[in-house]
Amino acid sequence: MDLTLWLGQSLAALAHRPDGVLAVAETVPALVDPVAAGPLQAGDWEFVAANADYLLGGTVLTVLLTVTSLVLGFLLGFPAGAIEVYGDGVLRTLVRKFGVVLRGTPIIVIMIFTYYVLPIEIPINAIVAVLTAVDAALGPTPFTVPTSVPDTFMAATLALGFRSAAYQSQIFRGALESIDEGQLAAARSIGMSRLEGIRHVVVPQALRRSVPGFQNEFTIVLKDTSIAFAIGLAELLKRSHDLFLQQTTAVLEIVLFMSLIYFVLTFAVNRTLDYGSNYFAIPGDSS
Repeated sequence: MDLTLWLGQSLAALAHRPDGVLAVAETVPALVDPVAAGPLQAGDWEFVAANADYLLGGTVLTVLLTVTSLVLGFLLGFPAGAIEVYGDGVLRTLVRKFGVVLRGTPIIVIMIFTYYVLPIEIPINAIVAVLTAVDAALGPTPFTVPTSVPDTFMAATLALGFRSAAYQSQIFRGALESIDEGQLAAARSIGMSRLEGIRHVVVPQALRRSVPGFQNEFTIVLKDTSIAFAIGLAELLKRSHDLFLQQTTAVLEIVLFMSLIYFVLTFAVNRTLDYGSNYFAIPGDSS
């Protein structure tokens, strides 16, 4: 029950009824105790079922946002982790400082900054140009490469991607440092350069060892996509909010359905990554 409406009704009762105090007292249980207001409507789950396609549309957007953010995080995070391990000088210092700032800043602050402060047109125009070039290179196909990227989606991807990069850099840094230095020395002894030894000997093993940490990062990014609600992106949480504003008695049912979707996504990907981790595990590696 809306608090403003309740206050208005209560004041009206006090003004027009001699037993107005009793009228107010009768409305209080309905405000603080849902049971006193009546049982849950039987049609609440039917309302959720009727709008399941709307929520699933938000789920698709959530998955796309998770994937683009993780890919951006990997493309930035892996080189950053390698620079922290093998780099030196100013570049290494800058990477560490940026990582500390991004990891220490709340994701909602980063997202609001990317949407309201960052000149978002520059990365959007760059992405549109790349997608247009891909579309031209593919030639006539039954699929159309999208060339219109919403500002909210772009801002959310940049915010989640940069923050994920800061955490992924630490995942990959730890994985790279876990490889025994003797392996790089052995690669050098058979004629490989330092870069070739890192690329062909260290990196493949480090990527395998980073899978457990990446699983955790996937879960975090998936759940953090809900923060895009703050800038109006119509992902799963935003669409759930739209629905329970339409039928306030179905709040619990909508939240349960939304939570089930998040659980299914997280469980499915974690099990898939578990299988991949076991399949690509280094034989005899106990670390």
